[in-house]
Parts: sequence; C-alpha cells; structure tokens
Amino acid sequence: MSIMSRDPLVVGSIVGDVVDYFPASALLRVLYGGRELTCGSELRPSQVSNEPVVQIITGSRGSGALYTLVMVDPDAPSPSNPSKREYLHWLVTDIPEGAGANYGNEVMDYESPRPSAGIHRFAFIVFRQAVRQSIYAPGWRANFNTRDFAACYSLGTPVAGAYFNCQREGGCGGRRYR
Repeated sequence: MSIMSRDPLVVGSIVGDVVDYFPASALLRVLYGGRELTCGSELRPSQVSNEPVVQIITGSRGSGALYTLVMVDPDAPSPSNPSKREYLHWLVTDIPEGAGANYGNEVMDYESPRPSAGIHRFAFIVFRQAVRQSIYAPGWRANFNTRDFAACYSLGTPVAGAYFNCQREGGCGGRRYR
C-alpha cells in the first residue's frame, strides 16, 4: 500500500478536488471548542460555529517563516452539485511560525459552516510564504480556487492540511468515498 493511498487528504478527495498531492512538512492542529480535529471527523454546525484555534507546528524554530491558511468547502452548495466549489470560509495570511492563526492577518473573516444539503468537507490548507506580501481579499467567496490562489501569490505547494465532514443539524448518513 502506498503512502498516498493512506493519506487522509487523498482518501477524503481533498487531494484532487482542492489541491494536488503534497508531502506534508508541517503539522496543522485545529481545535474547535478545545476538541482537536482529526482528518475526516464528523462535526455538526453547532460545533464549528465559532472560529477554531489553529496552530502550525514545524520542526524549525526561529526561522521567521510566515504561513497562509485557507479554509474552503469543495462541496458547496451540495456534494451532488458543487457548482460553487470551492466556497471560501476563511483566509488568514502572515501567521508566524509556531503561532496561532489569531496572530496572522485575517484577510477574509471566518464564516461558520452551515451546509443545507448533504455531507460537506471543510478543508484547511496551509502554505509557507516565501516573503511577507500583500494578499488581497477576493471579491467573492463562491468559486474560490485554492490552486489558482496559490499560483497567483507564488505560494508553492501546501505544507499541511486537514479536513472535517459536516452536515446540517439533524442530518443523517455517511460520506461515501470514490
């Protein structure tokens, strides 16, 4: 079994739908209400209504590296018709190495997930910035494209990622992977 076939971002189709495969070089910790997210976790909208605590952990301290965090829903408005893929829920730049997203520059404020149909994946993708630069808020949230965004700002490949599944309160069923 290859490393790629066991990668939760591959299994959850984040690799493919949002980004191309990348070898993670940082650890991304996402905590909602003190509960640490694991890739593929099932969370309800009420559990993710408030902005999470996000930490980017690398093995090298003191390098002064900065990071950009993108949170998107590749299943908007519904997994069977993702015509608004990718919906941008949060964009934070200039996050200092070892610090939380709250120390960065919030370019697009956190919009809590509120899926109305089906089970949605919400992906957090982290890029290491080569330099501190002005990154501008897109004019819309729907049809954001993480790959194009990264290319536009020369961010290169991601260094970390995570995702969770979410459906409307009272929804039932599980996600079926390809």
